[in-house]
Amino acid sequence: MNLLHAIILGVVEGITEFLPVSSTGHLRIVEKLLGYDIQGAGITAFTAIIQVGAILAAIIYFWKDIVRIVAAWFRGLTGENGRADPDYTLGWGIIVGSIPVAVVGLLCKDLIEGALSSLWVIAAALLLWSIAMAVADRRRDLTRRMGDVGIKDALIIGLFQALAPLFPGISRSGATISAGLFRGYTRETATRLSFYMGIPALVAAGAYEAATAASDITSAPAGSTAIGWAPTIVATLVSLIVAYFSIAWLLKFVSSNKFTGFVVYRVVLAAVIIVLLVLGVVRA
Repeated sequence: MNLLHAIILGVVEGITEFLPVSSTGHLRIVEKLLGYDIQGAGITAFTAIIQVGAILAAIIYFWKDIVRIVAAWFRGLTGENGRADPDYTLGWGIIVGSIPVAVVGLLCKDLIEGALSSLWVIAAALLLWSIAMAVADRRRDLTRRMGDVGIKDALIIGLFQALAPLFPGISRSGATISAGLFRGYTRETATRLSFYMGIPALVAAGAYEAATAASDITSAPAGSTAIGWAPTIVATLVSLIVAYFSIAWLLKFVSSNKFTGFVVYRVVLAAVIIVLLVLGVVRA
């Protein structure tokens, strides 16, 4: 992989990781257009590892929140008085809500990296989940806030999050934000919950790939492209920088806007992918 391709893919990852439009779907599409085998071991490892940049951006952006929640969780473990703090419950919620996606990721790894990475699957998921997002976004009773988060809410959001790796066009943030809206949370709260829930999931996924598939970056199996560490590091750093500004923009946007624009974009993107596949411009 040359550095220009690495920068392009880093920008794509940074912009789309936390927007409800499917970062994996966008990466697969752009990788395909750039001529890479999206089911190859090398590009699969690259796609997972550069997400570390985006998640580092989220950790930096929400560092004060993370420290506050972790501190409250430990206070609650060591003393009964600390358990009255909503952040203690939120901490448990993030832990419980992260379990479903971890289970799905481990049990279905081969399926996720194989048949389910098809552009037909991505297009279908983009289109069908747009309906779910549109329905969730039309709710009028969006009044619940961060202090209302309970274990049941977190588990439901976590179950929605677990759909994202199975069907990459759904979008992890799209699934979790939709779940938050269905549970009656404000758009800003649902979006913040999506970030909080995504941090453990993405850190675990990035660490797992780094530990198990890092060798594929430089010595991919026969028939797959060896990406190289220089492009991988460049793409990761670019995704970190771009994702930081993407997070700031999204939180500002949802404070006064609905998700209609994202829904329309997803439908248009799905239609474009289907047309390209039908015309044979790209292969699934």
